[in-house]
Amino acid sequence: MTLLQTLTQRFEAALAAAGAAGAQPLVQPAGKPEFGDYQVNGVMAAAKQLKMNPRELAQKVVEHAQVADLVAKMDIAGPGFINLHLAPEFLARHVETALHDTRLGVPAQAKRKVMVEYSSPNVAKEMHVGHLRSTIIGDALARVQAFLGHEVIRANHVGDWGTQFGMLTAYLLEVRAGETDEAAIALNDLEAFYRQAKKHFDEDAAFANRAREYVVKLQSGDAEVLALWRQFVDISLSHCEAVYRKLNVQLSRGDVRGESTYNDDLPVVVDDLRTKGLLTEDQGAQVVFLDEFKNKEGDPLACIIQKSDGGYLYATTDLSAVRYRHGTLGLDRVMYVVDARQGLHFQQIFSLARKAGYAPESMVLEHVAFGTMMGEDGKPFKTRSGDTVKLIELLDEAEERAFQLVTDKNPALDETTRRQIATKVGIGSVKYADLSKHRTSDYVFNWKTMLAFEGNTAPYLQYAYTRARSIFDKGVALDAQAAVNLVEPAERILALQLAQFADAVYTVAKDAVPHLMCLYLYQLATQFMRFYEACPVLKSEGTVQQSRLKLCDLTARTLQVGLDMLGIEVMETM
Repeated sequence: MTLLQTLTQRFEAALAAAGAAGAQPLVQPAGKPEFGDYQVNGVMAAAKQLKMNPRELAQKVVEHAQVADLVAKMDIAGPGFINLHLAPEFLARHVETALHDTRLGVPAQAKRKVMVEYSSPNVAKEMHVGHLRSTIIGDALARVQAFLGHEVIRANHVGDWGTQFGMLTAYLLEVRAGETDEAAIALNDLEAFYRQAKKHFDEDAAFANRAREYVVKLQSGDAEVLALWRQFVDISLSHCEAVYRKLNVQLSRGDVRGESTYNDDLPVVVDDLRTKGLLTEDQGAQVVFLDEFKNKEGDPLACIIQKSDGGYLYATTDLSAVRYRHGTLGLDRVMYVVDARQGLHFQQIFSLARKAGYAPESMVLEHVAFGTMMGEDGKPFKTRSGDTVKLIELLDEAEERAFQLVTDKNPALDETTRRQIATKVGIGSVKYADLSKHRTSDYVFNWKTMLAFEGNTAPYLQYAYTRARSIFDKGVALDAQAAVNLVEPAERILALQLAQFADAVYTVAKDAVPHLMCLYLYQLATQFMRFYEACPVLKSEGTVQQSRLKLCDLTARTLQVGLDMLGIEVMETM
């Protein structure tokens, strides 16, 4: 168990022994260090239920609490809060235990089968900044789940089907007919290729008719058109993979399961919903009316499953995907990392999937919503001309800005080393600036803030790691047999922060909130810097030095592991 789980369990037992069985102790880190390390806040609510004096109940809880191995002192404050001061000996033991554990003292959870669906670009266009948040939030959550021992399935549910592909394949054929290499050249810039195809579609009626014919051919499985479509999808995914490599995101071609995958199952879903009495025909369309969702007039909202022309919608595909994920994959939890504007869509899909029997109550379906990246004008991030910003170009700029920064700070390094550092700092800065905000919030994109070496930024954390590691370049060595002794306040506070790592990981995994990992790592880096200034390591000697070296080692390893969960790399030199 984690530290918080252990304290909670012990004080649940203490409440029960004090006559308040079933009451929740509500243990949490103390808001102010002068009051202690943790607080038990549930006594007052329990006392109210029992019609007892809360301080009297608090006193009984303190008397019954079996925490001598964890807690050095307990104080009763105010109307019934219990302040806990952890024992330095316990914190020292934790440091020792974590140092000998590849998981740094974080217990593995009972293994579950978890899918994280993220990124999900449309292959008809290159990835733009609008794809950044889903891609990096989803990747972080997948990494955290894997770290905790779950079987993680990464799902890239790409948009690779629809009427636009008739237009694109028709245009690809037309370009190829003109010159053999022209298609490959044109497809190097998917945005330009798409705009040219759309312009041709709008201006040339004959081409527009031909494009519509290709839609029919594509949907009916015409071999030649399918081959063209596969070529287009392949080139498009190659663009995506270049972004994933640069972003250090763990998505591969094998994780792609596009909308096209579910085509054959869509009529089956419609027939099944009809058989189960869930479908209603409305103006020629097949819809489901869900009483849980009302419009302004109080009437049930319609969830369209099949259009009047026989076409299918996202809802149909998503229902088919739920069927597959339960029936074939047997998933326990599915996390859909999709922007907040799709909230109603997912509420309807999850509700309908339950009603149709596609997902049992035991299968967790959750929409991991996120807000929008904004420009400094407070509007969605665009180029100065108002165009969509290509994600690959944004990342290239991040690397170049970081290179200039690294060059200014450490010009003596050779260019190759500066480029390597710049990649990690630049990409890490873009990712951390996003991940450090609550995912449901909009945030303003600002180069100066994200690349700063002060404050809650990736460069600050990367520098803290480098500083902790650099101590071991000075010719000192760890003695595995030496004991950890926490004497100075800064030593104890750093050890306490290290002991809270497991709870941070568990909270991020449970609530899908990577910003709390960022906050934890920032607090850890801050406490390490204070420790580094207050407690000389290299100038100390003997057992004191060895104890401090162990704190440095565990801090560096925790920063590295925590940043890796966010998909951010560290370096030995900055």
